[in-house]
Amino acid sequence: MSAINNTVSRLSLAVSALVLAAGGIVHGLAFTNASKVVAHSNLKPFFAAGFNGLWLADSATSIVMAGVFAALAAQPGWATRPLVAILALVPLASAIVVYATMGAYFAGHIMLAAGAAALVGAAYKGSVTTKELRPSSI
Repeated sequence: MSAINNTVSRLSLAVSALVLAAGGIVHGLAFTNASKVVAHSNLKPFFAAGFNGLWLADSATSIVMAGVFAALAAQPGWATRPLVAILALVPLASAIVVYATMGAYFAGHIMLAAGAAALVGAAYKGSVTTKELRPSSI
């Protein structure tokens, strides 16, 4: 793999990680206000709890995926190109859901940007041989 492709792949994965981390943190910090709105709504307790749980799960997923993409940017040999492309589907699927339910909302744009950056990272990633995936002996 050329050095330029390696650099583009790693930078793209790092951008995806930063976007997801920032989005996940901001989303998590907004939970207090969102839960207050839900508490004062006429939602049945089951749906209110579901809203709260899904809100926090979305934040957690973004932060965990940020960690995954950051790790892959730092250690490109840890995953193959197809695996990185499959992982990019997580924020892309979130973007589709946001667009389908809320329209052109900024959260969808954030997830789309993170997913697109991860796909670019996958596209520019070199092929990894099975030898590179084997743990090194100490």
